[in-house]
Amino acid sequence: MSQQLTDFIHRHPRLFILTGAGCSTASGIPDYRDHNGEWKRQPPVQHRDFMTRHSTRQRFWARSLIGWPLMANARPNGVHKSLQRLEEKGYCRQLVTQNVDRLHQRAGQQRVIDLHGRSDQVICMSCHSLHQRNTIHQQMASENPAFAHYTATAAPDGDADLEGIDFSRFRVTDCPACGGLLKPNVVFFGDNVPKERVFSALDSLRQADALLVVGSSLMVYSGFRFCKQAVTQNIPIAAITRGKTRADELLSLKLDGDIDQFLVPGVSALSTLE
Repeated sequence: MSQQLTDFIHRHPRLFILTGAGCSTASGIPDYRDHNGEWKRQPPVQHRDFMTRHSTRQRFWARSLIGWPLMANARPNGVHKSLQRLEEKGYCRQLVTQNVDRLHQRAGQQRVIDLHGRSDQVICMSCHSLHQRNTIHQQMASENPAFAHYTATAAPDGDADLEGIDFSRFRVTDCPACGGLLKPNVVFFGDNVPKERVFSALDSLRQADALLVVGSSLMVYSGFRFCKQAVTQNIPIAAITRGKTRADELLSLKLDGDIDQFLVPGVSALSTLE
């Protein structure tokens, strides 16, 4: 099966690559959906709730005291490294990721658009100043020592399945520059991806030979839109993922299973064709 991927890449040397949560599960970061594209747990925080409810922010930041260290300490796996090698070999015109973990960049990938932002930054929603997530994390940890003993199962994107406790005692850190509301510099569910990122990605897709989807169910429209555009441009789409995707009927090639088992040998085999 990896030979099919090798042949697809060789026939379409200017790839637009779209990646999702499945790329990072081998790095210890959980994904959102099961093989049928359904939620594995409660849906993540909604943008409107975070912006309008102090209780939602208390719950979010308290859970992140447990969940964020997993994200911060994650390291690239074989999938990230193979995609970086594709870029190094000249096969990747643009990589667009729905992930916010920055593991593609840590693997050395250069042409990356973080479609949904980056979790290692925190932005003030008033003055728009940016802060390091680790710094804000340490501040909240020091201001909330009573929460230090809690443990929970890690959830996607720096969250944790911490339930059944009183979050009303949690002290949320405000912007050190202006006292404004702080939020991870990511696109929460219910918010819109900044237009300039979408336009930049679509421009790259228009110049590509094919779309390669890696580790995404495409259930979120922000990623699925690129499949719709690829069909409009009459360029083929290949997907490597586990289970159902929203674009199954649009795919020219689908490899269903462990991503690294297809991608790592598939990329390595390109050397024999060069």
